[in-house]
Amino acid sequence: MARAIAASERVRGTTSPNPPVGCVVLDAAGELVGEGATRPPGQAHAEVVALARAGDRARGGTAVVTLEPCNHHGRTPPCVDALLAAGVARVVHAAADPNPRAAGGAEALRAAGVAVESGLLAEEVARGPLRAWLHFARTGRPHVTWKYAATLDGRVAATDGTSRWISSESSRAEVHALRARVDAIVVGAGTVRVDDPGLTARGPGATRQPLRVVVGTGDLPPGARVLDDAAETAHLRTRDPDAVLAELARRGVVDVLLEGGPTLAGAFTAARRVDRVLAYLAPKFLGDGAPALRDAGVSTITDAVGLVVEQVSMCGPDVRISAVPGR
Repeated sequence: MARAIAASERVRGTTSPNPPVGCVVLDAAGELVGEGATRPPGQAHAEVVALARAGDRARGGTAVVTLEPCNHHGRTPPCVDALLAAGVARVVHAAADPNPRAAGGAEALRAAGVAVESGLLAEEVARGPLRAWLHFARTGRPHVTWKYAATLDGRVAATDGTSRWISSESSRAEVHALRARVDAIVVGAGTVRVDDPGLTARGPGATRQPLRVVVGTGDLPPGARVLDDAAETAHLRTRDPDAVLAELARRGVVDVLLEGGPTLAGAFTAARRVDRVLAYLAPKFLGDGAPALRDAGVSTITDAVGLVVEQVSMCGPDVRISAVPGR
Protein backbone atom coordinates (compact mmCIF):
# COMPACT_ATOMS: atom_id res chain seq x y z
CA MET A 1 0.00 0.00 0.00
CA ALA A 2 2.91 2.37 0.68
CA ARG A 3 4.04 1.82 -2.91
CA ALA A 4 0.51 2.52 -4.14
CA ILE A 5 0.40 5.75 -2.12
CA ALA A 6 3.75 6.83 -3.60
CA ALA A 7 2.44 6.09 -7.11
CA SER A 8 -0.66 8.21 -6.49
CA GLU A 9 1.44 11.09 -5.15
CA ARG A 10 3.49 11.13 -8.35
CA VAL A 11 0.37 11.91 -10.44
CA ARG A 12 -1.27 14.35 -8.04
CA GLY A 13 -2.36 17.43 -9.94
CA THR A 14 -2.67 15.65 -13.30
CA THR A 15 -5.94 13.74 -12.83
CA SER A 16 -8.59 16.25 -11.70
CA PRO A 17 -11.51 16.01 -11.47
CA ASN A 18 -10.68 12.29 -11.12
CA PRO A 19 -8.85 11.05 -8.01
CA PRO A 20 -5.08 10.41 -8.16
CA VAL A 21 -5.21 6.69 -7.34
CA GLY A 22 -2.28 4.30 -7.06
CA CYS A 23 -2.41 0.53 -7.53
CA VAL A 24 0.03 -2.36 -7.06
CA VAL A 25 -0.64 -5.90 -8.32
CA LEU A 26 0.89 -9.01 -6.73
CA ASP A 27 0.82 -12.46 -8.30
CA ALA A 28 -0.51 -15.54 -6.52
CA ALA A 29 2.87 -16.00 -4.81
CA GLY A 30 2.87 -12.42 -3.49
CA GLU A 31 5.49 -11.08 -5.91
CA LEU A 32 5.02 -7.58 -7.29
CA VAL A 33 4.13 -7.83 -11.00
CA GLY A 34 2.39 -4.55 -11.81
CA GLU A 35 2.19 -0.96 -10.62
CA GLY A 36 0.36 2.10 -11.90
CA ALA A 37 -1.49 5.31 -11.19
CA THR A 38 -4.44 7.16 -12.68
CA ARG A 39 -3.73 8.86 -15.97
CA PRO A 40 -5.21 12.22 -17.07
CA PRO A 41 -9.01 12.47 -17.51
CA GLY A 42 -10.40 10.17 -20.18
CA GLN A 43 -7.47 7.78 -19.92
CA ALA A 44 -6.90 4.59 -17.92
CA HIS A 45 -7.43 4.39 -14.18
CA ALA A 46 -4.75 3.07 -11.83
CA GLU A 47 -6.08 -0.51 -11.71
CA VAL A 48 -6.14 -0.79 -15.50
CA VAL A 49 -2.56 0.53 -15.80
CA ALA A 50 -1.24 -1.86 -13.14
CA LEU A 51 -3.14 -4.86 -14.53
CA ALA A 52 -1.83 -4.21 -18.03
CA ARG A 53 1.71 -4.31 -16.68
CA ALA A 54 1.00 -7.48 -14.71
CA GLY A 55 -0.56 -9.32 -17.65
CA ASP A 56 -1.50 -12.96 -17.05
CA ARG A 57 0.42 -12.98 -13.76
CA ALA A 58 -2.44 -11.03 -12.13
CA ARG A 59 -4.69 -14.13 -12.25
CA GLY A 60 -5.16 -15.48 -8.75
CA GLY A 61 -3.23 -12.54 -7.32
CA THR A 62 -3.95 -9.43 -5.25
CA ALA A 63 -4.62 -5.83 -6.26
CA VAL A 64 -3.66 -3.23 -3.64
CA VAL A 65 -5.26 0.13 -4.38
CA THR A 66 -5.57 3.43 -2.51
CA LEU A 67 -9.28 3.93 -3.32
CA GLU A 68 -12.17 1.48 -3.60
CA PRO A 69 -12.37 0.41 -7.27
CA CYS A 70 -15.08 2.28 -9.16
CA ASN A 71 -18.26 0.50 -10.22
CA HIS A 72 -19.66 2.88 -12.81
CA HIS A 73 -19.14 3.65 -16.48
CA GLY A 74 -17.96 7.22 -17.01
CA ARG A 75 -15.43 8.18 -19.66
CA THR A 76 -13.82 4.79 -19.00
CA PRO A 77 -15.32 1.39 -18.06
CA PRO A 78 -15.62 0.33 -14.38
CA CYS A 79 -12.39 -0.78 -12.71
CA VAL A 80 -14.39 -3.61 -11.10
CA ASP A 81 -14.86 -5.13 -14.56
CA ALA A 82 -11.12 -4.92 -15.28
CA LEU A 83 -10.24 -6.64 -12.00
CA LEU A 84 -12.74 -9.43 -12.60
CA ALA A 85 -11.55 -9.93 -16.18
CA ALA A 86 -7.96 -10.18 -14.94
CA GLY A 87 -8.96 -12.91 -12.49
CA VAL A 88 -7.60 -11.35 -9.32
CA ALA A 89 -8.55 -13.28 -6.20
CA ARG A 90 -8.17 -10.50 -3.64
CA VAL A 91 -8.48 -6.71 -3.53
CA VAL A 92 -7.14 -4.58 -0.68
CA HIS A 93 -8.11 -0.91 -0.71
CA ALA A 94 -7.47 1.94 1.72
CA ALA A 95 -10.34 4.44 1.42
CA ALA A 96 -13.98 3.81 0.55
CA ASP A 97 -15.28 5.81 -2.41
CA PRO A 98 -17.63 8.56 -1.09
CA ASN A 99 -18.95 9.33 -4.58
CA PRO A 100 -22.39 7.64 -4.77
CA ARG A 101 -22.12 7.33 -8.56
CA ALA A 102 -18.87 5.36 -8.37
CA ALA A 103 -19.27 3.55 -5.03
CA GLY A 104 -20.23 -0.08 -4.61
CA GLY A 105 -17.08 -1.56 -6.06
CA ALA A 106 -16.22 -3.57 -2.97
CA GLU A 107 -19.71 -5.03 -2.78
CA ALA A 108 -19.68 -5.96 -6.48
CA LEU A 109 -16.30 -7.66 -6.12
CA ARG A 110 -17.45 -9.66 -3.10
CA ALA A 111 -20.60 -10.73 -4.96
CA ALA A 112 -18.35 -12.08 -7.71
CA GLY A 113 -16.32 -14.14 -5.24
CA VAL A 114 -13.32 -11.82 -4.81
CA ALA A 115 -11.96 -11.43 -1.26
CA VAL A 116 -12.02 -7.73 -0.33
CA GLU A 117 -10.29 -5.96 2.56
CA SER A 118 -10.58 -2.26 3.31
CA GLY A 119 -8.98 0.34 5.55
CA LEU A 120 -5.28 -0.50 5.14
CA LEU A 121 -3.29 2.75 5.70
CA ALA A 122 -6.57 4.64 5.26
CA GLU A 123 -5.41 7.57 7.41
CA GLU A 124 -2.20 7.98 5.39
CA VAL A 125 -4.22 8.02 2.17
CA ALA A 126 -6.84 10.43 3.54
CA ARG A 127 -4.13 12.87 4.70
CA GLY A 128 -1.99 12.32 1.63
CA PRO A 129 -2.60 12.41 -2.12
CA LEU A 130 -6.36 11.74 -1.87
CA ARG A 131 -7.04 14.44 0.76
CA ALA A 132 -8.31 17.05 -1.68
CA TRP A 133 -10.31 14.67 -3.86
CA LEU A 134 -12.07 13.01 -0.91
CA HIS A 135 -13.07 16.47 0.34
CA PHE A 136 -14.31 17.42 -3.12
CA ALA A 137 -16.33 14.20 -3.44
CA ARG A 138 -17.98 14.72 -0.03
CA THR A 139 -18.71 18.45 -0.22
CA GLY A 140 -18.75 19.41 -3.90
CA ARG A 141 -16.20 22.15 -3.08
CA PRO A 142 -12.51 22.30 -3.93
CA HIS A 143 -10.19 21.64 -1.01
CA VAL A 144 -8.42 24.83 0.13
CA THR A 145 -4.95 24.86 1.66
CA TRP A 146 -3.97 28.28 2.97
CA LYS A 147 -0.21 28.50 2.63
CA TYR A 148 1.71 31.39 4.12
CA ALA A 149 5.20 32.31 5.24
CA ALA A 150 5.65 34.50 8.30
CA THR A 151 8.15 35.52 10.91
CA LEU A 152 7.98 33.89 14.32
CA ASP A 153 5.91 36.85 15.53
CA GLY A 154 3.35 36.32 12.73
CA ARG A 155 4.34 39.07 10.28
CA VAL A 156 4.16 38.51 6.51
CA ALA A 157 5.68 41.88 5.57
CA ALA A 158 7.67 44.66 7.19
CA THR A 159 6.25 48.14 7.81
CA ASP A 160 7.65 49.35 4.46
CA GLY A 161 5.77 46.55 2.67
CA THR A 162 8.81 44.42 1.88
CA SER A 163 8.31 40.68 2.23
CA ARG A 164 11.11 39.08 0.19
CA TRP A 165 12.38 36.88 1.53
CA ILE A 166 10.79 35.92 4.84
CA SER A 167 11.09 32.18 4.35
CA SER A 168 14.22 30.26 3.44
CA GLU A 169 15.31 29.01 0.04
CA SER A 170 14.40 25.47 1.16
CA SER A 171 10.83 26.51 1.97
CA ARG A 172 10.45 28.38 -1.30
CA ALA A 173 11.65 25.36 -3.29
CA GLU A 174 9.17 23.15 -1.45
CA VAL A 175 6.32 25.54 -2.23
CA HIS A 176 7.19 25.54 -5.92
CA ALA A 177 7.01 21.74 -5.89
CA LEU A 178 3.64 22.00 -4.13
CA ARG A 179 2.36 24.47 -6.74
CA ALA A 180 3.12 21.91 -9.44
CA ARG A 181 0.82 19.38 -7.73
CA VAL A 182 -2.28 21.53 -7.15
CA ASP A 183 -4.97 22.51 -9.63
CA ALA A 184 -5.13 26.23 -8.87
CA ILE A 185 -3.41 29.04 -6.94
CA VAL A 186 -5.69 31.79 -5.60
CA VAL A 187 -4.62 35.33 -4.69
CA GLY A 188 -6.35 38.67 -4.33
CA ALA A 189 -6.16 41.48 -6.87
CA GLY A 190 -4.43 43.59 -4.21
CA THR A 191 -1.56 41.12 -4.02
CA VAL A 192 -1.18 41.29 -7.80
CA ARG A 193 -1.09 45.10 -7.72
CA VAL A 194 1.41 45.32 -4.83
CA ASP A 195 3.69 42.31 -5.32
CA ASP A 196 3.20 41.42 -9.01
CA PRO A 197 3.70 37.68 -8.40
CA GLY A 198 4.14 35.23 -11.28
CA LEU A 199 2.28 32.44 -9.44
CA THR A 200 4.03 29.74 -11.45
CA ALA A 201 5.75 26.56 -10.32
CA ARG A 202 9.48 26.73 -10.89
CA GLY A 203 12.29 24.29 -10.29
CA PRO A 204 13.12 20.67 -11.14
CA GLY A 205 9.72 19.28 -10.12
CA ALA A 206 7.70 21.87 -12.03
CA THR A 207 6.54 19.82 -15.00
CA ARG A 208 3.10 21.46 -15.12
CA GLN A 209 1.50 24.78 -14.18
CA PRO A 210 -1.67 25.27 -12.11
CA LEU A 211 -4.46 27.65 -13.00
CA ARG A 212 -3.72 31.14 -11.64
CA VAL A 213 -6.82 32.66 -10.05
CA VAL A 214 -7.08 36.34 -9.13
CA VAL A 215 -10.01 37.35 -6.90
CA GLY A 216 -11.32 40.92 -6.83
CA THR A 217 -13.56 43.39 -8.62
CA GLY A 218 -10.93 45.88 -9.79
CA ASP A 219 -9.00 45.69 -13.04
CA LEU A 220 -5.53 44.18 -13.06
CA PRO A 221 -2.64 46.46 -14.01
CA PRO A 222 -1.47 46.14 -17.63
CA GLY A 223 1.72 44.12 -17.82
CA ALA A 224 1.05 42.18 -14.61
CA ARG A 225 3.00 38.93 -14.58
CA VAL A 226 -0.17 36.89 -14.07
CA LEU A 227 -1.31 38.09 -17.49
CA ASP A 228 1.68 36.56 -19.30
CA ASP A 229 1.53 33.27 -21.17
CA ALA A 230 3.46 31.24 -18.60
CA ALA A 231 0.18 29.72 -17.38
CA GLU A 232 -3.57 30.20 -17.68
CA THR A 233 -5.12 32.94 -15.51
CA ALA A 234 -8.74 33.42 -14.42
CA HIS A 235 -9.84 36.79 -12.99
CA LEU A 236 -12.95 36.19 -10.86
CA ARG A 237 -14.61 39.52 -10.16
CA THR A 238 -15.97 38.69 -6.73
CA ARG A 239 -14.77 38.70 -3.14
CA ASP A 240 -17.11 35.93 -2.00
CA PRO A 241 -15.20 32.71 -1.17
CA ASP A 242 -18.23 30.54 -1.94
CA ALA A 243 -18.65 32.16 -5.36
CA VAL A 244 -14.96 31.60 -6.06
CA LEU A 245 -15.10 27.94 -5.06
CA ALA A 246 -18.32 27.33 -7.00
CA GLU A 247 -16.72 28.66 -10.18
CA LEU A 248 -13.57 26.62 -9.62
CA ALA A 249 -15.64 23.47 -9.02
CA ARG A 250 -17.43 24.15 -12.30
CA ARG A 251 -14.02 24.21 -13.98
CA GLY A 252 -13.10 20.83 -12.48
CA VAL A 253 -10.67 22.28 -9.92
CA VAL A 254 -10.26 19.96 -6.92
CA ASP A 255 -7.13 21.13 -5.08
CA VAL A 256 -6.60 24.85 -4.33
CA LEU A 257 -3.60 26.61 -2.84
CA LEU A 258 -4.62 29.92 -1.26
CA GLU A 259 -1.63 32.28 -1.37
CA GLY A 260 -3.35 35.63 -1.00
CA GLY A 261 -2.58 38.28 1.56
CA PRO A 262 -4.10 38.65 5.04
CA THR A 263 -7.40 40.13 3.81
CA LEU A 264 -8.21 37.30 1.42
CA ALA A 265 -7.05 34.72 3.97
CA GLY A 266 -9.33 36.37 6.52
CA ALA A 267 -12.31 36.20 4.17
CA PHE A 268 -11.81 32.48 3.54
CA THR A 269 -11.26 31.86 7.25
CA ALA A 270 -14.38 33.81 8.25
CA ALA A 271 -16.39 31.82 5.70
CA ARG A 272 -14.93 28.58 7.13
CA ARG A 273 -13.54 27.67 3.74
CA VAL A 274 -9.96 26.96 4.78
CA ASP A 275 -9.57 23.18 4.96
CA ARG A 276 -5.89 23.07 5.84
CA VAL A 277 -3.25 25.55 6.98
CA LEU A 278 0.35 25.13 5.86
CA ALA A 279 2.57 27.64 7.64
CA TYR A 280 6.29 28.25 7.19
CA LEU A 281 7.59 30.17 10.21
CA ALA A 282 10.99 31.80 9.80
CA PRO A 283 13.24 32.32 12.85
CA LYS A 284 12.96 36.12 12.63
CA PHE A 285 11.18 38.95 14.44
CA LEU A 286 9.80 42.10 12.82
CA GLY A 287 7.80 43.50 15.71
CA ASP A 288 5.47 45.35 13.36
CA GLY A 289 4.14 45.09 9.83
CA ALA A 290 1.35 43.16 8.12
CA PRO A 291 -0.05 40.21 10.09
CA ALA A 292 -0.69 36.86 8.45
CA LEU A 293 -4.45 37.15 8.96
CA ARG A 294 -7.01 39.97 9.14
CA ASP A 295 -10.77 40.17 9.71
CA ALA A 296 -11.40 36.46 10.23
CA GLY A 297 -14.78 37.00 11.87
CA VAL A 298 -13.42 36.62 15.41
CA SER A 299 -14.22 39.26 18.04
CA THR A 300 -13.59 37.35 21.28
CA ILE A 301 -11.25 34.58 22.37
CA THR A 302 -14.11 32.10 22.68
CA ASP A 303 -14.72 32.49 18.94
CA ALA A 304 -11.11 31.73 18.00
CA VAL A 305 -10.74 29.33 15.08
CA GLY A 306 -9.49 26.09 16.60
CA LEU A 307 -6.96 23.99 14.72
CA VAL A 308 -5.66 20.46 15.10
CA VAL A 309 -1.95 20.26 14.35
CA GLU A 310 -1.18 17.33 12.07
CA GLN A 311 2.55 17.75 11.78
CA VAL A 312 5.39 19.99 12.90
CA SER A 313 8.69 19.61 11.05
CA MET A 314 11.65 21.58 9.77
CA CYS A 315 12.22 22.89 6.26
CA GLY A 316 15.73 24.23 6.28
CA PRO A 317 15.81 26.78 9.14
CA ASP A 318 12.03 27.28 9.03
CA VAL A 319 9.37 25.51 11.08
CA ARG A 320 6.70 23.90 8.90
CA ILE A 321 3.26 23.41 10.52
CA SER A 322 0.37 21.54 8.93
CA ALA A 323 -2.97 21.95 10.70
CA VAL A 324 -6.66 21.44 9.98
CA PRO A 325 -9.76 23.06 11.49
CA GLY A 326 -10.90 21.42 14.71
CA ARG A 327 -13.90 19.18 14.38
